[in-house]
Amino acid sequence: MKTTSILKATTAALFLMVAGSTMAFAQCDKTVTLTSSKTNHLDESGNVESTKDENAVITITPTDITIVPGDEEHKMTGKITSKTCDWKVPFKEGKMVIKSVVSGDGNDEKDITLTIEGKNGKVVLTFEAAGITKKIQVVADKFE
Repeated sequence: MKTTSILKATTAALFLMVAGSTMAFAQCDKTVTLTSSKTNHLDESGNVESTKDENAVITITPTDITIVPGDEEHKMTGKITSKTCDWKVPFKEGKMVIKSVVSGDGNDEKDITLTIEGKNGKVVLTFEAAGITKKIQVVADKFE
């Protein structure tokens, strides 16, 4: 009788773990839009050099990324070239790293790395461009 109870409890725990992992992984292939109202410019050491109040919108689909930092004039789009995703709790606890080649007006292409990290329910996006030592960081006010 005890063996049956242990087996049922183990099976239930395994089911919950698989279901939770599937939910977190499923977030990696969904379209998500993150918005922020403040942009931080970081120096080479990661210290905040300046802050700008602006509404940034970042949209990530399974294949593309669109970044609108403040206004449509500086909109950047690109194809995702690689993506790693490890969310314990979707867009609350975990990390996603996206690599892409983005361009503004179709000419100025940049290799970028976007790191999205969630800790304690706070989601922070850090943008790095190849050949540029400074970084841009935003905290997501909301995502959908």
